[in-house]
Amino acid sequence: MEYKITMKSEMDTIELAQNIESEKFKNMVICLNGELGSGKTLFTKAFANAMGISETITSPTFNIIKEYDGELPLYHMDVYRLDGNVEGVNIEEYYRKGGVTIIEWASTINDILPENRLDIKFRITGENSRTLIVKPYGKEYEELCEAVL
Repeated sequence: MEYKITMKSEMDTIELAQNIESEKFKNMVICLNGELGSGKTLFTKAFANAMGISETITSPTFNIIKEYDGELPLYHMDVYRLDGNVEGVNIEEYYRKGGVTIIEWASTINDILPENRLDIKFRITGENSRTLIVKPYGKEYEELCEAVL
């Protein structure tokens, strides 16, 4: 099952991120996809803020992975520059480190994404509006979607 959600403002995206964060669990993986400027980093910032992380969240384009301490560790990844070449990056080890992993441009590393995860695809539909397709993979993620969507 997938959910189609219309966001009419940045605040809608922030609220969605906060609602999903309220249902977080250890080893949660959220995969974000969408064109530049569609809201992936905004979602991550709002999620991190809801976790109690006060550091400024920026897209880790040049670092690939940034780690933050909050209620649970947050592993924020931007895999765009990897262009599918994940050799030596050890991304998969983060899936089991007991935190929350958020991956921007996740579709570029489909081969190593975990089977159980939450996919969110952002599509720009207007100056401030976005359509999000949310697709849960696995029971925990299905329950999360039922609770917040």
